[in-house]
Amino acid sequence: MSLSDTVADAPSAAAPRPPEGQARARRREPRTYDFRRPTKLSREHVRILQITQESFARQATTTLTSLLRTGVRVELTGIEQFSYDDYIATLPSSYFVATFTLEPLAGKGVLAWPLDSAMAMVDHMLGGSGAGDQPNRPMTGMESAITGHLLARLLDELGQAFAPVTALKPALDSVEYNPQLAQAASGSETVMVATYSMRIGAREPEVTLVLPFGSFVGPLNNAASPQLSDVAKHKRQRALEAITERINDVPVDVSVRFNPLDVPSGDLLSLAVGDVLLLRHAQDSPLQVTTNDVTFAHALPSNHRRRLAAEIVPDTSTGGKDPA
Repeated sequence: MSLSDTVADAPSAAAPRPPEGQARARRREPRTYDFRRPTKLSREHVRILQITQESFARQATTTLTSLLRTGVRVELTGIEQFSYDDYIATLPSSYFVATFTLEPLAGKGVLAWPLDSAMAMVDHMLGGSGAGDQPNRPMTGMESAITGHLLARLLDELGQAFAPVTALKPALDSVEYNPQLAQAASGSETVMVATYSMRIGAREPEVTLVLPFGSFVGPLNNAASPQLSDVAKHKRQRALEAITERINDVPVDVSVRFNPLDVPSGDLLSLAVGDVLLLRHAQDSPLQVTTNDVTFAHALPSNHRRRLAAEIVPDTSTGGKDPA
């Protein structure tokens, strides 16, 4: 039997398996990586987007709860980078896809969720329960008008969520029910896709918000390395001056000591009362003035009005003098 056979036949108890739920959570479906489109979202970009998208999720929760008159929960689950074609390929053939402009930025965004959930929202806004099967068809004129009001409110919340990053006034452009017809970007354009989990009653649809990376790269870079305004610079300068002024009054412990002495551990353990340690400090060598073990000056022993004192002197070499 070979060594590899022995390892293969070893009992599994030697390496305990994680609980089944944790094992499933750790496993993820592999995704294709296109080396022609390397990752453009930096860690700082994702952090800024996460803050804005979570703010949008909280505001959307409040808005939808008010409009639908039922309990709604919206939570951010992830932010990823795709090409627009790859994103569209993830959607089924029948879906609710709303495109919107991003004035004053160029490009368009996408807000999408399952068509049956969109119909259930209309049902809620008309006083229904939103339960049961919903029609799988394009919306009528009245249904589109009702949904347009809901989308306008959500886009207003999106603009407010992005206010710390850039001025944004999203406006509804069109609604499509076949994702292939929603031309919000070119197929190879890089887009940022934020995925949300939504709960409306018993329904738990997945919502995606798509934004063009090229339109937001400038504001994201500025947010990652913000340029301070004149007012902010003035406040920061005043704070620095105030700290500098007050730090001069902070009390610190100061010690005056001889040069450190190296002692073998055996001698140290055998010390007894009456033993003498040679300091090996030259008679005219200045003492060290320290604080927090940092030497910042040198001094000679002195006295002042019958009290021991230390007179600060320039640091000079011992010049080979006999130690004390």
